Amino acid sequence: MSDEPRSTLRRTPRLKPHRILVLALGGVSAMDLGIPLQVFGAESNAALAQAQVPTGKWPYCVDVCGVVPGMVVGADGLSYAVDVGLEAIETADTIIIPGATSVVDDEPPAVVVGALLSAFERGARIAAISTGTYVLARTGLLAGRRATTHWSTAKELARRYPSIEVDENVLFIDEGQLLTSAGAASAVDLCLHLIRGDHGVGLSNQVARRLVAAAYRSAGQAQYVPRSVPEPLGDVFADTREWALQHIGEQLTLTDLAENAGVSVRTFSRRFVDDTGYTPMQWVLRARVDLARELLEDSDLGIEQIADQVGLGTGANLRMHFQRILSTSPSEYRHTFSE
Repeated sequence: MSDEPRSTLRRTPRLKPHRILVLALGGVSAMDLGIPLQVFGAESNAALAQAQVPTGKWPYCVDVCGVVPGMVVGADGLSYAVDVGLEAIETADTIIIPGATSVVDDEPPAVVVGALLSAFERGARIAAISTGTYVLARTGLLAGRRATTHWSTAKELARRYPSIEVDENVLFIDEGQLLTSAGAASAVDLCLHLIRGDHGVGLSNQVARRLVAAAYRSAGQAQYVPRSVPEPLGDVFADTREWALQHIGEQLTLTDLAENAGVSVRTFSRRFVDDTGYTPMQWVLRARVDLARELLEDSDLGIEQIADQVGLGTGANLRMHFQRILSTSPSEYRHTFSE
């Protein structure tokens, strides 16, 4: 079964910037509010636009709205001057709902619920970060769907909205037009996931590099590990992952990886899953497919050449793993994402 969420090939047209609107409600989290602005902001990504986008224009524009224009009092004693109200939602392509202290204990205003329902009906994409999932839940759109939120409020979400399949042990969930994520840093994973789906892994990796963030963390990775992992061991595994990426075109076995890390195969396997959400060889396969995606986007190499270069051997093998993980073929992927 694929671990790549269903919106992988949902590409945003590049001729017109994709309009993202971040909804700031009372008690909004500064981190949840700021992350989408940093990830999608044109000014933050000006250099990347010149390097990665043929037109030299950043493919997104992002703005913040409140229920009404004016000051929004956020969490931690911060306030924000918001220039536009809910009317801005009418022209948004993607709406992001950050977490806020007010949304768990109090129902969101009816006008917010109505605006989100109207946006969904016209096809807008809606993503909720952390407790922002409570706002999305109030619309009824998540009924019968999977969703997540910050682990500390997940049980309350499940109690209050029993029709939602709440999973507190993942970073984010993609249900197509509706997406939800856990708290804080997982918002970065969600936003990068949206860029990957809209414009491919090349641009997503460049944004991740600018943010000094992991280019890809599995959506199914646990929000937190309830037991401690020795820090030196984590450092060794990070070095081993980097070593594996440098040798990704070669034959790599579980024994090779464990020997590089200096631990037993059993210890390496167990700790690796805790750290990445993947078994070691699943991670290697994922890295190979991601490299193949970049080569399909940015090179003229044939399928057989790419398969050999990323360590998958044959074009048939590459096609099989592409179909299983991404539910598409390499040629279709290249047609969708190549310049």
